[in-house]
Amino acid sequence: MARIEQYAARGVWDPPTYSQAVKATGAETILFIAGQVAYDDNGNVAHPGDFKAQARVALQAVKAQVEAGGGTMANIVKVNTYLTDIRHRADYAAIREEFFGRKMPASTLVAVAALAQPEFLIEIEAIAVI
Repeated sequence: MARIEQYAARGVWDPPTYSQAVKATGAETILFIAGQVAYDDNGNVAHPGDFKAQARVALQAVKAQVEAGGGTMANIVKVNTYLTDIRHRADYAAIREEFFGRKMPASTLVAVAALAQPEFLIEIEAIAVI
């Protein structure tokens, strides 16, 4: 079983909402989860124009992928999030807390010009160790 420790180097600010770094030891399995977006059951864009709903669907997909690989959200050590509008950052922070708790794993959040389909507002990829 992997041991996952969140930390920040001395002299580097340790923000309250995500980890600067994560150390995983004893891992036997690494999951690389591709960017998850808000698809509906038919492969169409779910909730066009509704950022909060799309964020929840994308995070539910990340959760489903990590669980299908034998882990839990606590096994996720790195998250990359892509937003098409940085103004959604505050909304995303509250929603991700529903899935990760107050302190997320190491993470990167960037604004991009577009995702694979113009209706997607958010995409989330993750790495988990088990």
